[in-house]
Amino acid sequence: MSERMHYVLDGPRAGAPIVLSGSLGSDVRMWEPQVAALAEAGYLVVRYDHRGHGGSPVPPGPYTLADLGGDVLALLDHVGLPRVHFVGLSLGGMVGMWLGEHAPQRLLTLTLCCTSAELGPPSGWAERAELVRAEGTQAVSEAVVQRWFTPHWRDANPERIHRFENMVAATPAEGYASCCTAIEHMDIASGLSSVTTPTMVISGQEDPATPPPHGARIAAAITGARFETVSPGAHLASAEQPDAINDLILQHLKDNS
Repeated sequence: MSERMHYVLDGPRAGAPIVLSGSLGSDVRMWEPQVAALAEAGYLVVRYDHRGHGGSPVPPGPYTLADLGGDVLALLDHVGLPRVHFVGLSLGGMVGMWLGEHAPQRLLTLTLCCTSAELGPPSGWAERAELVRAEGTQAVSEAVVQRWFTPHWRDANPERIHRFENMVAATPAEGYASCCTAIEHMDIASGLSSVTTPTMVISGQEDPATPPPHGARIAAAITGARFETVSPGAHLASAEQPDAINDLILQHLKDNS
């Protein structure tokens, strides 16, 4: 992709760089609960939008995980970052696993949140892509955000729920659907045993989209990986449990600095 990804930098420019890669249907705003904690700890925080999301270009689909991973490598080259700490949630975690398998020389650490290496059935992703292409992302925004948070948190934070629903609904249909196809056809589970980057896997105990057994399987496949759960927390545990997630990330970075 010749056009540049949309990205935002926070924190000291000389700090060790940490890249935050978001979920399907999100943009850089989903990481707002992490930015201050990471920047104040001295890290250069790099947030970006996947292709077809937020402020990034929307090339015609379908996309592959290799496309999404290649976008990250091009962004690192553009910003001038040889190696980074990488934190990915959901789709971002899948991109992180792809990088761990195909570009380990660019990674210092991996943190994989609320994600899966095999998220079937594939037909479900094809159906969601078809629905979004036909009716737009607003057709799925309410159901998507329902899976992102526990019922109690949703009830307690109606304004934030509304903002997240608007974020999903604003995602270009072609971008969302093409990333569904990338998940439908991803092939990363069999390569996890080759990952040598120090890895931590975090699951939300109440996550209905990628339940803890998905995270546990990833951690079991990667030599030396650490597995943690947070509760209460659903699929966007980074927003529901920011303090717990931030503490886990910072401890992982400190342990492997």
